Amino acid sequence: MGGVVVVFTLLLVLVPLASAGHDYGKALSKSILFFEAQRSGYLPSNQRVTWRANSGLLDGKANGVDLVGGYYDAGDNVKFGLPMAFTITMMAWSIAEYGKQMAATGELGHAMEAVKWGTDYLIKAHPEPYVLYGEVGDGNSDHYCWQRPEDMTTSRMAYRIDANHPGSDLAGETSAAMASTSIIFRRLDPAYSSQLLSHAKQLFEFADKYRGKYDSSITVAQKYYQSMSGYGDELLWAAAWLYQATNDRYYLDYLGNNGDALGGTGWAMTEFGWDVKYAGVQVLASKFLFQGKAAHHSPVFERYQQKAEYFMCSCLGKGTRNVQRTPGGLMFRQRWNNMQFVTSASFLLTVYSDYISATGRNIQCAAGTATPSELLMFAKSQVDYILGDNPRATSYMVGYGSTYPQKVHHRASSIVSIKVDATFVSCRGGYQTWFSRKSSDPNLLHGAIVGGPDAYDDFADQRDNYEQTEPATYNNAPILGVLARLHGGNAGFNQLLPVVLPTPNIPVKNDKMKPMPQPKPSTSAPVSKPNSPFTVEQKATTSWNYKGKTYYRYSTVVTNKSSKTVKDLNISVSKLYGPLWGLSKSRNGFGFPTWLSSLAAGKSLEFVYIHTASPADIWVSGYTLV
Repeated sequence: MGGVVVVFTLLLVLVPLASAGHDYGKALSKSILFFEAQRSGYLPSNQRVTWRANSGLLDGKANGVDLVGGYYDAGDNVKFGLPMAFTITMMAWSIAEYGKQMAATGELGHAMEAVKWGTDYLIKAHPEPYVLYGEVGDGNSDHYCWQRPEDMTTSRMAYRIDANHPGSDLAGETSAAMASTSIIFRRLDPAYSSQLLSHAKQLFEFADKYRGKYDSSITVAQKYYQSMSGYGDELLWAAAWLYQATNDRYYLDYLGNNGDALGGTGWAMTEFGWDVKYAGVQVLASKFLFQGKAAHHSPVFERYQQKAEYFMCSCLGKGTRNVQRTPGGLMFRQRWNNMQFVTSASFLLTVYSDYISATGRNIQCAAGTATPSELLMFAKSQVDYILGDNPRATSYMVGYGSTYPQKVHHRASSIVSIKVDATFVSCRGGYQTWFSRKSSDPNLLHGAIVGGPDAYDDFADQRDNYEQTEPATYNNAPILGVLARLHGGNAGFNQLLPVVLPTPNIPVKNDKMKPMPQPKPSTSAPVSKPNSPFTVEQKATTSWNYKGKTYYRYSTVVTNKSSKTVKDLNISVSKLYGPLWGLSKSRNGFGFPTWLSSLAAGKSLEFVYIHTASPADIWVSGYTLV
């Protein structure tokens, strides 16, 4: 193994470096800013990413639930529950460990706002103890279109798990997100912390009692976020976070009694991410052991610790099965969005370094001893690579450094802001006009960590190169803690002791979320044939000024109130002075959109139109009940 270290050292000498040192505080600020660009729903008055506007304002309505808010996961406009919850857990863990260091940079308030934006949505997504909504929109229809979130006309159907359609992995990760966030809000907002903890406990019970993989219930997620690891890791992960949040021995006993059966003590991992949580569980279980809290389960928790240290040794290149590295020294697991594994592993290396440093011990790897400082310095090398210390001298964080990706695979950043040009971007038109452009993105996606280079440190800055140029929230979330730790330096802290967070320097509670002012009437009364089995509801969802005129986007929802399925639907529209999307043109008006052939009893369809006048007159003029 000594030869590998020598070669790696020589390569670092030979590669061009972007800079001699990095401003980790600046990188942290930008990393948090990225989450504001990913927001869905009504944007608050203190929104700093000003090229974004309100979007997804009717999410959940067709399902009879309010699912407005939350985060788009990556460069698309779908809200996927599993990676969103993991993102929130990792942001909260970053703050729980290194909130003091974040406060020193002035970023603690923004970081907590970013977490709360996510948990506010997760609370809405959990309306009943055994019901959790895990997705809004679907990847198939979304990927067919290239539209700003503010313009999207794709399906916003919501998908859920319940007692008859379980999803232990989704419920478990959401429980972990709620529990970890309850820790960081305990002093600042005790009522909110208590509310989160109540949801976390219910979700853990749901996950444990009704076991199953979430993508067997929400099948539309299989192509995009399939749960390959199953749900054993999420059950243990949730229990670990609930123990951290409550100090209730029930959850510690759960880890002790189920560690072997659910794989926590058996799986030796070389990766950690939104799907596979075992390494994270093993690190937390090791922390409990180091704190002296797991003595009555010490043999089990020692096996957790062994597996945690297997992960550390593998990352360092000192194990029996090591993580591959690029010639420039970056950990490399896969071609598609490799950076997610780099940031997640770097976070575990950082916290474990601090845990063992507090105990005064080293790690014994197959190829020799690993010290706490060695773990931290390797995590630092990975962060430095991301920020530009690599063979291409390219920063893989957008907006950081002098050279970074300009053509990010991201709908909102690649299309001109609706506030600059309100011209509607259609589903396929977005591909023709914006996706295919050779020029840089019109909106700078500050702080976004893209997928990154290939196994040979090569990278192509092209919008259609989604494997390398697409960012994701779960790339950024773990690096928040590492950046805060690196910026804070060594100030004699002990991570095995409780971390008391200082009061953030900005208000944490978001302003009440409100739509943009609507001087025109925002609704119109339903207009249908007498005794029609339909309701037609209209709402102005946003407005903007362009060249002296005020434009309104109206959303229209048609609901089938009958007990039968509707086919051959015909919708008539008058007093329409602008474009309409979400319906197909027919001889006598409009019919179902291309992705819909019928409307089941009690279901709704939505379409939108834009013009400068009051709402159009819309009614159902023809249909067949079957």
